[in-house]
Amino acid sequence: MSYLKFDKSSLVNLEYSLSREVLRSNRAGSYMSTTLAGCNTRKYHGLLVCPVPQLGGGKHVLVSSLDETVIQHGAEFNLGIHQYEGDHYEPKGHKYIRDYEMETVPKTTWRVGGVILTKERLLVENEEQALVRYTLEDAHSPTTLRFKPFLAFRSIHELSKANMYANTKFTPVPNGIKMQLYEGYPVLHMQFSKEAEFIPAPDWYKKIEYSKEQERGYDYREDLFVPGYFEVAIKKGESIVFSASTFEVKTASLKTKFTREQNKRTPRSSFLNCLANSAQQFIMRHGNQTDIIAGFPWYNGNTRQTFVALPGLTLALDDKQTFEDVLDTQLTRLKDGLFTKMGNTPGSGYDSMDAPLWFFWALQQLACKHNLCDQIWEKYSPAMKQILAAYKNGTAYNIKMMENGLIRSDAENVALTWMDSYIDGKPVVKRDGMPVETNALWYNAVCFALELAYTQNDKSFIAEWEPWPSIIAKSFIQTFWCEERGYLADCVKDGQRDLTVRPNMVIAAALDYTPLDREKQKSILSMAKKQLLTPRGLRSLTPDSPHYEGLCDGSVAAREKAVHQGTVWPWLIQFYVEGYLKIHQRGGLPHLRQIVEGFERDMTEHCIGTIAEMYNGNPPHNAKGAISQAWSVAAVIRAFKLLVKFEA
Repeated sequence: MSYLKFDKSSLVNLEYSLSREVLRSNRAGSYMSTTLAGCNTRKYHGLLVCPVPQLGGGKHVLVSSLDETVIQHGAEFNLGIHQYEGDHYEPKGHKYIRDYEMETVPKTTWRVGGVILTKERLLVENEEQALVRYTLEDAHSPTTLRFKPFLAFRSIHELSKANMYANTKFTPVPNGIKMQLYEGYPVLHMQFSKEAEFIPAPDWYKKIEYSKEQERGYDYREDLFVPGYFEVAIKKGESIVFSASTFEVKTASLKTKFTREQNKRTPRSSFLNCLANSAQQFIMRHGNQTDIIAGFPWYNGNTRQTFVALPGLTLALDDKQTFEDVLDTQLTRLKDGLFTKMGNTPGSGYDSMDAPLWFFWALQQLACKHNLCDQIWEKYSPAMKQILAAYKNGTAYNIKMMENGLIRSDAENVALTWMDSYIDGKPVVKRDGMPVETNALWYNAVCFALELAYTQNDKSFIAEWEPWPSIIAKSFIQTFWCEERGYLADCVKDGQRDLTVRPNMVIAAALDYTPLDREKQKSILSMAKKQLLTPRGLRSLTPDSPHYEGLCDGSVAAREKAVHQGTVWPWLIQFYVEGYLKIHQRGGLPHLRQIVEGFERDMTEHCIGTIAEMYNGNPPHNAKGAISQAWSVAAVIRAFKLLVKFEA
């Protein structure tokens, strides 16, 4: 029996099935995504969405959807569904859905009279190819399937409109056709595993609507081009495979290829396996580079999030090689002690004050997992030394170590930490000066680098940096600790302390090297538990603050205002768990187990089998932002593994 269960009686209920999304991706950076009902509710949804290097490398929707129709005795039953103006759905294929499974790949079961038809979808691991397998499980009469492809050929951030410039011509290929609507795009090949008849019937389907985009305040109406339709006869018990790809395929091998690819998948047979399956979807390999996609559907790389997510996505799942591949890729982007903020995105700046310090933290997890201190120093010390020297002597954005050992930046109107939302070009949360987690990470980085240097007896490095940990620790307590309130200031600038209760202090309490003593750590975690902890992670701001925003809804500006003013972030939960275990030991296990296992409910509620970017600060903490986020998934995996290790 499948671990992921859905209420079969509710699958025909659009309120139920449209609120649950499905996502699959591959190592080539492509993805497919839709809802349980098969109705696209976002402009980001599609059957084949892939990077197009010749158009800047961003992701583009080639095939939006594929409508299926069952034909028996001249009667047609359309299984597709699209939303049109006036909340009108046509056709209404969702009413035929009888089951939905996702143990290995998404599988929909339709029942139309005596016909039972299943549909399974996957992406080929390293190629721009989507495969869909249809199996006629039962039928009592001759059956024909009709397939109608809806084509977009546009960026995931744009919408297609009917026009006179689209190249609507097609060219026959074995068991299908190929098309290229616009110059610069790859040629799309649509082929079947058996002979299929293509009937040209070019038309634009206008004013298809995406409800999620309407909710987010964006343009939400699109025109999609349908070149015609395919018809294939199918017998009871027979399977046929449809392929959408950027290259011509050998149709005779499509069935075998589908099975081979399906067997590679991690079965979602448990909570951890769901997370492991999701974790694999963020890994993207291109040439000799390996990157982490920050989240789906709209993100590319984000260096800070890459370093934070990396241990949970790889080391926690015993994948040391991918961990090292990602780090090696990131090191090619290191300049003057800073990493590009957005990873592999062309033109990305270096406005990430803490990303290099998270690099040290990621290496620390490798050292902890595999006890490789000497090897780590030998391989990574040049980068580590470059970063430490840049911070000590000063680098971009006026990032520099002061005489007291702490790090500050004077870059006004630039958000250099993870709280980087903007409205009208200005940060919503002003944290210029000395952010608390940046300085905690700085202390941790210096101490960890010294730990490695000692193993190799790097005398010059030790002589230069050995005096600093005690100086930094003393300054940290003097600068950030508020004895009267029992927690850390969130940011300090020109002697003015921002004592707003935020989760950044929890990171300081959880690090392996921390300036905080046990009592201070305990006090911070107690405050976080009382004011910030939710079933989906830590709030970015206490509800007691007059600036608290409990709902991340409305216009773009309203959402930007809310994302760091109360919205819940799952990625922070690993630090709460780690810090709590240090203080409460086994006595904290029941509390922490309840939190981590609470994420299990999310496996079937939003994007199936994964965890969203963020959640509303107010109950019931509905999911917001990207439907699947790397550091969210990684944090829960790592928290889960911390508990398992502690219980052993």
